[in-house]
Amino acid sequence: MAFDGIVIANLAKELNDMLTGGRIYKIAQPEKDELLLTLKNQKNQFRLLLSADAGLPLVYITETNKQSPMTAPNFCMLLRKHISNGRILEVTQPGLERILRFEIEHLDELGDLCRKTLVVEIMGKHSNIIFCRDDGMIIDSIKHVPAQMSSVREVLPGREYFIPQTQDKQDPLLIDRDQFLKVVFSKPMKLSKALYTSLTGISPLIAEELCFRASLESDQPANTMGERERLHLFRMFELLMEDVREARFVPNIVNDGRIPVEFSSIKLTQYRDLTCRNYDTISMALEAYYAAKNTVTRIRQRSSDLRRVVQTILDRDRKKYEIQLKQMKDTEKKDKYKVYGELINTYGYHVEPGSKSMEALNYYTNEMITIPLDPMLTPLENGQKYFDKYNKLKRTAEALASLLKQTHDQILHLESIGASLDIALSEEDLVQIKEEMVESGYIRRKNTGKKVKITSKPFHYVSSDGYHMYVGKNNYQNEELTFKFASGNDWWFHAKGIPGSHVIVKSEGAELPDRVFEEAGRLAAYYSKGREAGKVEIDYTEKKNVKKPNGSKPGFVVYYTNYSLTIEPDLSGLTLAD
Repeated sequence: MAFDGIVIANLAKELNDMLTGGRIYKIAQPEKDELLLTLKNQKNQFRLLLSADAGLPLVYITETNKQSPMTAPNFCMLLRKHISNGRILEVTQPGLERILRFEIEHLDELGDLCRKTLVVEIMGKHSNIIFCRDDGMIIDSIKHVPAQMSSVREVLPGREYFIPQTQDKQDPLLIDRDQFLKVVFSKPMKLSKALYTSLTGISPLIAEELCFRASLESDQPANTMGERERLHLFRMFELLMEDVREARFVPNIVNDGRIPVEFSSIKLTQYRDLTCRNYDTISMALEAYYAAKNTVTRIRQRSSDLRRVVQTILDRDRKKYEIQLKQMKDTEKKDKYKVYGELINTYGYHVEPGSKSMEALNYYTNEMITIPLDPMLTPLENGQKYFDKYNKLKRTAEALASLLKQTHDQILHLESIGASLDIALSEEDLVQIKEEMVESGYIRRKNTGKKVKITSKPFHYVSSDGYHMYVGKNNYQNEELTFKFASGNDWWFHAKGIPGSHVIVKSEGAELPDRVFEEAGRLAAYYSKGREAGKVEIDYTEKKNVKKPNGSKPGFVVYYTNYSLTIEPDLSGLTLAD
């Protein structure tokens, strides 16, 4: 996530094209560090979001309105006083700094034309929105920064505005080859860090991209690079800066499935294994990115209670399973006690009273063995004692076998619920998972009197050859797809030996091309616990070969005839239908 100088350059170009000449119609301050300006330009209305939030500073055009407080904050009232109905003259970016300057023309109380500047600094926790006179003096800011907070620069009314030079960085748009080679390759640090610490507005993301384009290892020390490698990197940098100067931007979001990974205004070739979606404007990309990110964050927060329940029961059951396995191992000596009892009954007639042991030929192995005896008991009583031990351990083993299966099945079920929570993308998905947990007895149902409404649906993909592929998001959907939706000749896919989704490919009675098997396998690998692995083994078979054991948990199946393939978990090139 890089709101870097290149994204700001893209924004400056976009905002200039859309807002120059436009009038400021409304000014609101929905949050303490956020402004929402409504502008009208050429019969079009735009909402411009400006946020100096320390955790998430933003600037973009949005269609979403926000509720404003009943009483406007002082900074908002000040802006209304000065620039309401003001006209945007231009939007500029100094160098490749993470700064946008809005030059605004307005009428003062006497009706004279005046100019003011609204400066938006997108600098992480130091982000700010600063309102200045045309001579550079600060009128006010959304955040006040006194000398006690910063020894570099005060941001207070009456102070002169200037861009802080906290680091000795070069302007990427002005630097020449000799300067580039000197400042970047003189540093004894990894190459990507040397780039973003030497050049203004270059983020770690762009530094990694430059290294990737130049086919160089980003973690190699910069001062160890050869002359040829240095010149090649500079050439890649020069081409990138040429795109920025010529405003050849490509607003895009890189997604891992439905989860946004990065956004940028240049094509990110380093993520060639992930899917990339281009947008018409950087504002559209930013709004989509942060909306998706917020959704993912919100779902993870909402699912945290369910995850906690699953993990708590899993930890308990795994400990229980280990104890049961140890107890089962202890019962393995039962057959030895049975043999002792039989041999005592066979040869014990010659044992003298009070003996502590006896030697006997084990006719099962044809070996002589020593059998411990209780000297206080007769041979017959010693034999019965061993038979009693045998029968007790036999009963224990039979009970443990059933308990082990129950515990193991519950562990697998809980792991499958955990996998479902990992791929949940909406609150509707969580509703169905929670319902499964309630019906399985893991959590209690709240007596609200309302019937739970299930609206979550499986993922629906279309293969490159036009075949429909469906992916269950949870155990209920897996069972529905496999045993109610799929017909006998449809194909069924699942990651081998690990929790994951059932994938159904509708064959429509046709013979599937090899590419469809590969794409369905990639879906099964991606929507499984093996998603982070380089390769995942996938079992696949016709649906008619898949059976549900009696009394088994939802989504659990058995199959005895199948094919296998090993494939990477990857959604690139796959089309989500709805």
